[in-house]
Amino acid sequence: METSTLQTTWELIRSADPVLMGIIGLSLKVSLTAVLLAALIGAPLGAALAIWRFPGRQVLVVLSSALMALPPVVVGLFVYLTLSRAGPLGQFGLLFTPTAMIIAQTILIVPIVTALSREAVLPLFREYDAYLASVDAGRWLQLRTYLWDARFGIMTAVLAGFGRATAEVGAVLIVGGNINGLTRVMTTTIALETSRGNLELALALGLILILIAFGINALMFGIGRFGQRYQTA
Repeated sequence: METSTLQTTWELIRSADPVLMGIIGLSLKVSLTAVLLAALIGAPLGAALAIWRFPGRQVLVVLSSALMALPPVVVGLFVYLTLSRAGPLGQFGLLFTPTAMIIAQTILIVPIVTALSREAVLPLFREYDAYLASVDAGRWLQLRTYLWDARFGIMTAVLAGFGRATAEVGAVLIVGGNINGLTRVMTTTIALETSRGNLELALALGLILILIAFGINALMFGIGRFGQRYQTA
């Protein structure tokens, strides 16, 4: 790699290039919004699957685990067909907007948060079930109790979902269209600029993504360690 390429890459990062910052800002906005929605859906659902017994529960458990490996391009195609003019939600004009990208990422993240939240709640259910039944705690009180006590595990699940969202390419490319200044995020920009030969911008975004990935893993590790110490204290 040429020295000039590395120098230009560093200059883009050091000077907080407006184009670079705009792409990063949109990426974080889309991913964080999707993660928040996925947490609001997936964490209670995962806890419910761990503590409640109802018809179809086992099917949902299997689905939540299986859908963790859901191909992003399939999700992108499904959302595209749903939001296109011929689709059931086409009248809202959401295709090729950040909202469409948030919808696609949320669908991808919900199974991850659900499955990992269930795994975080299950040990607590085995420990608390008899006690909560003895004090006649209601279903919703039980759910809130388990969600609170499993908060460190659930936070780790949410961070895992955020990692999936920031690294995703296929779905957001299909439903967002990679439109400059509107739906162009870090991963799609890297793919586009590399194909164009604009390695400086692609490399700068790649370095930012690596830093985000390291940060997410460090947070997951730290939260896990803190949770273990807190529970054993």
